[in-house]
Amino acid sequence: MILNELAQGLRPAAEGVAWFEGLSEDDQRKTLHALALFCGQARAREEDVPESIARSGIRPTHTPAVMLTKWRFGMNALPAYELTKSFRLLVALFSIADTRRRTLYCAGGCGHTWHNLPDPPRDAT
Repeated sequence: MILNELAQGLRPAAEGVAWFEGLSEDDQRKTLHALALFCGQARAREEDVPESIARSGIRPTHTPAVMLTKWRFGMNALPAYELTKSFRLLVALFSIADTRRRTLYCAGGCGHTWHNLPDPPRDAT
């Protein structure tokens, strides 16, 4: 649910990164694997990579960005210090692909529960 909220802009990226960094390393790796699958399901394209890198805020020379430029998705196997960068990059790619999919294929409404999310609750602070 959180990944879809991030992709749809219903949750701020900083909140998503904080959530991700609060996970155990094993769960971070599982999350990256799931995100790569979500990108595939949303029909991410190689042409989405430059915009994904720009949106993610990581440098094009960082290992996850170089991998994605070569259309490689094994970021979950990278060293621990690369995981947050990988998360930011894959969320950006997922967001681009999912937005296109919602615009092209689900514009008139769809039965995808993940495309019909309520706004997440906010703290009353």
